[in-house]
Amino acid sequence: MKLTIERLGHLGDAIAQGPDGPVYVPQMLPGEEVEGEIQGDKLLNARILTPSADRVKPPCPHARSCGGCLMQHARDGFVADWKMGIVRGALAGQGIEAELRGVLTSPPQSRRRATLSGRRTKGGAMLGFHARGSDQLIPAPNCQLLHPDLMAVFPALEALVIAGGSRTTELSLTLTRTLAGPDVIVAGGKPLDGQLRLDLARITEAHGLSRLTWGDETVALRAAPMQRFGKALVAPPPGAFLQATVEGERALLGAVRAAVGSADRITDLFAGVGTFSLPLADQAAVHAVEGEAAMMAALDKGWRQAQGLHRVSVETRDLFRRPLEPDEFKGVQAVVIDPPRAGAEAQTATLARSDVPVIAAVSCNPVTFARDARVLRAGGYQLDWVHVVDQFRWSSHVELAARFSRA
Repeated sequence: MKLTIERLGHLGDAIAQGPDGPVYVPQMLPGEEVEGEIQGDKLLNARILTPSADRVKPPCPHARSCGGCLMQHARDGFVADWKMGIVRGALAGQGIEAELRGVLTSPPQSRRRATLSGRRTKGGAMLGFHARGSDQLIPAPNCQLLHPDLMAVFPALEALVIAGGSRTTELSLTLTRTLAGPDVIVAGGKPLDGQLRLDLARITEAHGLSRLTWGDETVALRAAPMQRFGKALVAPPPGAFLQATVEGERALLGAVRAAVGSADRITDLFAGVGTFSLPLADQAAVHAVEGEAAMMAALDKGWRQAQGLHRVSVETRDLFRRPLEPDEFKGVQAVVIDPPRAGAEAQTATLARSDVPVIAAVSCNPVTFARDARVLRAGGYQLDWVHVVDQFRWSSHVELAARFSRA
């Protein structure tokens, strides 16, 4: 059957109108005429009859099969406009209009953290990402997402899979680029014993890993896996949140600085290991609040060892169950809030009743951001602007930073 693609869904699948309702077609673009076999709400074996002017040749030879990227077949400008539209649509769903500033997209080969899968094979090991909607592992030796320093870790990852994996199970390998070398976390491997510990230590040393965590245990630490935030150096605990690219972090921090302006007393909610707290401490006293004690300890140590920063106080607190109350913001000139994908419904409700002049909001989910923005606006705040940041290139993931001020 022939169909014409009408639009993209928020997950990147193209949508056409079939005889019995919407039909989803992966890796197609609006305006393209396609042909294939309808099965349920999907078009199988789709063939392009009329390509879109926005279609480009994917830079990666694995783009059609690998599940790591969704949008390599579209030109950058189209993807930027699509992601801007996702944010605009999420806001419109809550009855909100706002100034949307440009999209900053991280360049290819810039991801500094990623999670791959690995499996032992008869001749060694296989590393890569899963095919879309499948358990099939697709090797990615020429990945266009990962920073070259992470691609250079592949021999170490293969050695880890061979040492601690099997042909019947799959390992999850999370790697992060640090100033002291790759930081690696392995899940799903064999139970630790004396010989495996020795093997893992040798691999860590031979391949220059900074730290190796096996399951929940750090089994080798060659050097502290430092990250720089402003003037401070921080060694995050294993698995701590980190922005996906340096360029993305720089864009978000720039937007946050623009939002808080000259504020000299700032509260940073969901502060993590100090992505915003520590750079902002060069201009302001900062109170950092986060639910994970290990991250707060790392942030505090980084601040204490840095030079030339204003005071940074830390508080370990579950902001979902016990959000800061309005009176706890007394004298605070700006709040930075960067919650996980679920948003910060409870904390937003108390913020809406506060007298904080400015709120810099960072979000990785436009839908929950728009929901929380509606609460702030109902409490008397105005949404001044939204800056869209795309550090998950070629994916459906969208991040943003925004400024709210008391109307």
